[in-house]
Parts: sequence; C-alpha cells; structure tokens
Amino acid sequence: MSSAIRITVTRTAGSVPREAGTQMLVWADRTQGTIGGGTLEWEAMAEARRMLAEARESFTATYPLGPALGQCCGGSVTLSYEAAETLSAPDRRPLWIWGAGHVGRAIVHVMAPLPHFEITWVDTAPDRFPETSVTTLVAADPVRAVNHAPDAAEHLILTYSHEIDLALCHALLSRPFGSIGLIGSATKWARFRSRLAALGHPPAQIARIACPIGDPRLGKHPAEIALGVGAAMIARTRSATRDRSA
Repeated sequence: MSSAIRITVTRTAGSVPREAGTQMLVWADRTQGTIGGGTLEWEAMAEARRMLAEARESFTATYPLGPALGQCCGGSVTLSYEAAETLSAPDRRPLWIWGAGHVGRAIVHVMAPLPHFEITWVDTAPDRFPETSVTTLVAADPVRAVNHAPDAAEHLILTYSHEIDLALCHALLSRPFGSIGLIGSATKWARFRSRLAALGHPPAQIARIACPIGDPRLGKHPAEIALGVGAAMIARTRSATRDRSA
C-alpha cells in the first residue's frame, strides 16, 4: 500500500476553483499541491486519509460545490483518488530564456513555479545566474546553443548585448520555433526588422517575433515586464489547451 493518495481533478462543470488535471498528494501528516483550497480540499484530504487508514487503493466522487459543500463557486468537481507516491508529470512546454540580467531573473522568478513550462536559461558565464531550480546552460557563444532547443520551444531574448540579441533572432528565424519574444524599444525593433530583412528573412517570418515583450500598461520595471510576459504566456497556453480539447 502506498503511503500517499494522489487526488486528481478529472472533470469540472460550471464555476470551480481549479481546472481538470490539477493534482495534490496527501500523506497522513502532510500534503503537496492544491486542488483549490476551501471546503472541497478539506473534504478531499479527509477522504484521502480515510483511504490510507483503511488501505483502500482508489475512489472517485463528484462534489456539487454549492449544495454539498456550501462553496459559492456553484459548479461541480469530480475527483479521482489513487494510491501513489508522486504527482503525475505535467505536460510542460519548453521555454528558453536567453539572458540572466535583471529582466531575465524577474521572468524566471515568475515563470519557474508554474507547472506549464520547462525552462532552460542561457547566458555566457556561470556567475551570471543566481541560485535557481531551473536548468541553466552556460554558452560562451549563445547562438551555438540555438540548435539544442526543441523545435516547438518558446524563446525570450533579453541578453546584455544587442548584437547577441540580433544573432539569436537570426538563428531562431532560420529554424523551427514555437514563438519568439524580444525585449526592446520601438527604435530597437525597427532596426532589427531592417537588419533581419537584410539577412534574408521575409516580412511574415520577422513578424513572428513579438517586440516589445510584456504589457506596456504595467510599466518597465523588471517585475512589471515579467508579470506581463507571464500573463501572456499563460493565456497562450490556456488557448492551446482549449484548442486541443475542442
């Protein structure tokens, strides 16, 4: 018998705290993750601990949040309980962040806790990176690392050098990629568009680069840029998930 119970949100209807696929792990004395908090989570934890005490391996239940639990969400949630020692590995999108300066650090701080992304962080020297839980890649010439990125990877380019930024844009436009975001002003982007066109990239391909990144309404502080970038990337992930399930 496992020492823990994994709880998975398998189906939702109406207004609910978390989406299908959300998981948490419950031991007799601790938990990992959350399915949304509140009464639903407390009831789920209690059920999981009853299963541990009774050596039950699996269970499924649907909870109407309003009538049964008194939560104001008003929807319903189906939970699957199973004996397990770990959470299931999420389906994560590869995200390559080029540059470990102030904005790069702020973006990693925002994005690293999210379950949607597998981050690879690239810079030219090991002392450029703070202590971090994400994968770091030291590349004296970052452009040479481009071909190691998965074809579907999303890229954020924000190095300390405009020349490196341009070289990365050129290299990425020359191969498959999921998306490219480039930090910069309108003036920088106008110059980059001209130089990328001179390097042979057609306008439609150049237009796939998003510049500037973030939400200008939030401001230019690194944390404000990071919040805008994170919100946009989460929105794209949600949209892609809906498209796949439609």
